[in-house]
Amino acid sequence: MERVFYEKANGSLVSPPHFSLETENGNLVFTAGAATGISKVTGFRVYDTYSNDDPGHEQLVSVFDSETGVFKGIIIGNSLGAIRTGAIGGVAIKAMSRPDATQLAVIGTGAQARTQLEAAVAIRDIKQIQVYSRNEQSRMKFAGEMTEKLGIEVFPVDSPKKCVENADIVICATNSLSPVLEVEWLKQGVHINTVGPKSINGSEIPIEIASQSSVITTDSLEQLNAYSTPHFLVDTPYENNIVQLSDVVTGKKSVGPQTGI
Repeated sequence: MERVFYEKANGSLVSPPHFSLETENGNLVFTAGAATGISKVTGFRVYDTYSNDDPGHEQLVSVFDSETGVFKGIIIGNSLGAIRTGAIGGVAIKAMSRPDATQLAVIGTGAQARTQLEAAVAIRDIKQIQVYSRNEQSRMKFAGEMTEKLGIEVFPVDSPKKCVENADIVICATNSLSPVLEVEWLKQGVHINTVGPKSINGSEIPIEIASQSSVITTDSLEQLNAYSTPHFLVDTPYENNIVQLSDVVTGKKSVGPQTGI
């Protein structure tokens, strides 16, 4: 993923906004792209939004050689999307968080929270991890499973404030349409990865965080501007502060000493 962001900064990445094939029962959502400078690949991902519980719902990624058009392979599996997003989170943590970060907080216990945490631990020498979710059973299960998987103890806590107040890195991965934390709880220099809702209809983080952030990044400004429901920072004083993560990764945009999201 880091290599892809270098391709984006160098102009050798083609990544148009995703598009949907809509039907009365559900949609197929397609994302397509090509990395032609280093990776020499082009392809697409497709997944469905049907709401039934029938077996067989999967994501599919098909990959081709970008120079010859020769088919290279298919990957099938619903975990792929979470792995990809987690890897993007890892790139952001490497580029934006303090190199000496050791304290990490996770709000949320789903698949996205797990892959974000795995990526963070791969990037930074994390010593302590705390997790919070509204469901006590979910956070206990998450803590036990991720402790075993990572070899680092994950502590479940009973309040979001307790979870984040000493963290160097905060991962928010929820489906909440109202903020799951408050700006006053965060310490100076914290880095935040947010992968849940962030639209004018609701956001898992408060808009006030933008005023305290030295850098606000997105993996794709094109996608952010293409959403049918506007991003929660659109038409605010902070809209023009959002920069491409690729510019931070490649050093075109520096990261200051304050909070970054």
